[in-house]
Amino acid sequence: MNGLEKYWYRITPFHLLLWPVSLFFRVLAALRRALYRSGVLRSIKLPVPVIIVGNISVGGTGKTPFTLWLAQQLLDEGWHPAIISRGYSKAKQHQANTPRAVGMNDSPDAVGDEPLLMVQRDLCPVWIGRDRPAVAQALLQAHPECDVILSDDGLQHYRLQRDVEIVLVDGKRRFGNGLLLPAGPLREPVSRLSTTDIVVINGGTTTGDEYAMQLDGSLFYNLLNPNTTLHAAAFAGQRVHAIAGIGHPGRFFAHLEQLGLVAQTHAFPDHHRYTSADIAFSDADAILMTEKDAVKCAAFATEQCWVLRVDARIDPALAQLIIEKIKT
Repeated sequence: MNGLEKYWYRITPFHLLLWPVSLFFRVLAALRRALYRSGVLRSIKLPVPVIIVGNISVGGTGKTPFTLWLAQQLLDEGWHPAIISRGYSKAKQHQANTPRAVGMNDSPDAVGDEPLLMVQRDLCPVWIGRDRPAVAQALLQAHPECDVILSDDGLQHYRLQRDVEIVLVDGKRRFGNGLLLPAGPLREPVSRLSTTDIVVINGGTTTGDEYAMQLDGSLFYNLLNPNTTLHAAAFAGQRVHAIAGIGHPGRFFAHLEQLGLVAQTHAFPDHHRYTSADIAFSDADAILMTEKDAVKCAAFATEQCWVLRVDARIDPALAQLIIEKIKT
C-alpha cells in the first residue's frame, strides 16, 4: 500500500486529522446525489437499458471480470450489449475527452488497461470517454444494433440514468475501516448499498440477498505465443516471479498459492505503466501476471512471461434476475 492507503484498513491516532476531511467528503457526496435525484442537476436517459457495474470503495473489487461475465450472459440470451468506460491513463495527453471506440491494437497508454483487456475478449463494442452519457450516445449511433449498455464503473456518475445498479464488494477487505475518503477507502457510505439493486461479493461470505462471485483460472498462456498454454503444475520446481499492478495485488498472489505455486511476488500500484526493467528478473524461469498486466507488458514481453486468464463464476440465476429487470 502507498500513501494514505495504509490507514484505510485500521484506525489510528492519525484519523483524528483525517476524519473531519472525511466527514466533509461525505456531505459533498450526499449533496451531489441529492441534487441529481431532485432534478436540480440534469441527468440523461438513454433509449436502451443501462446497467451500472460499480463499487463504493477505492481499489479492485472484480468489476471487469463481472462485466465480461454479464456481457457473455446477455449475448447467450440474444441481447446485443456494449460496454462503456472512462478509460484510464497515466499520460494525461491520452485521456479521452472525445468518445472513442477501443480497438484490439490500441495502446494501453491511449485507452487504459481495463478497456483494452475487455475489447480483447472480443465480446462486444467497448467505448471510452470522460462523459459517460456522451460516450453511450456516440456508441449507439455507431452501433444501432446494441440494445443494452454496461457501464464499467460509474456508480457515482449520476449524469447517466441507470436501470440497474450492481455493486461489487471485495469479500476479504469489505469496507476497510468504514470511513470515507481520505480517512478510509469509501467513496460513498455503506448505507448506499441499500439503494442499489444487486450486491455481489467477490471471494467471501455472503449474507442476505448478496450474490457470491469467485474468480476461476488455472491455465496460463504465453504472452508471446498465446496459443501455447500450461497448467499451474507445469511451474512446480521452477524459479517463479509474479507481478501484479491491480487494485488488490494480494488477491492474485493468494490465487497463485491456492494453485500450489511458490513465487517471489512484486506488487505495483493499480494501473502501473510497466517498463521492461520491471520484469527484468535474471533468475526467472517464469514470470506470472494478470491479463490486466499483460496488455501493458506485451510490447517488451519475453518467453518467460505467462498470463493467467480468470473468469467470474456466479449463480446463473443472477443473470436471469438482471435480464428481468431490464425487460421491465
